[in-house]
This record gives sequence, structure tokens and C-alpha cells, in this order.
Amino acid sequence: MTENDLLHRTKAFALRAMKLADSLPKRASGWSIASQLCRAGTSVGANYRAACKGRSKAEFIAKLGIVEEEADECQFWMEMIIEGGLIKSNLVEPLLDEARQITAIIAASKRTARNRK
Repeated sequence: MTENDLLHRTKAFALRAMKLADSLPKRASGWSIASQLCRAGTSVGANYRAACKGRSKAEFIAKLGIVEEEADECQFWMEMIIEGGLIKSNLVEPLLDEARQITAIIAASKRTARNRK
């Protein structure tokens, strides 16, 4: 996967997280989770984009760390949506799987970047 592919993938993820947030029930639990999911989901795309513009290896790795944390946080909010019965699991699972994949890709990218001389 190229940098450009991952730029598009993280942006698409952010857009899908926004749509999921918008589909949550219009009550306190839905609003709270929607806000958190939208913030974390859009942060994945924005911070990956920032990582690609990093001025140093250290900055690149630090930004990837933020992307990894935010993608993992998205997983938490999607698990809460499913376990809380806010939306049927079959509608959330594909995006949850994408969050897991992005988390794994970014974690591997961080390891690779750290090991490069």
C-alpha cells in the first residue's frame, strides 16, 4: 500500500465515521458517542495527512502514534455502539474492521520507520 493509497483510505474512513455518527439515535448516549466518534474518526485522516508532511523522522513517527491512538479510539466507540445496542452490529462491523486494519497498518508503519536508519 502506498502513501497515497493510505491517504485516500484514511480520508474515506473519516467520511464513513461521520456518516455512522450522524446515524446514531438522537438522545444523550447517541450524541455523546457521535461527537467522540466523529472527532476521533476525522483525526485519523487529518493526522495521517500531517504525518506525510512531517519535517523529520521523529515528527512522522509521533503523528503516526496519534493516528494509531485515534483509530483505536474509534474501535472503542464502535464497540460501545454495538454493545449498547444503538445500531445493529452488522451495520457497524465493516467500519470496525476497517478501524482495526488501519490501526494494524499504522502500528507496522511506526515499527518500520523506527527501524530505518
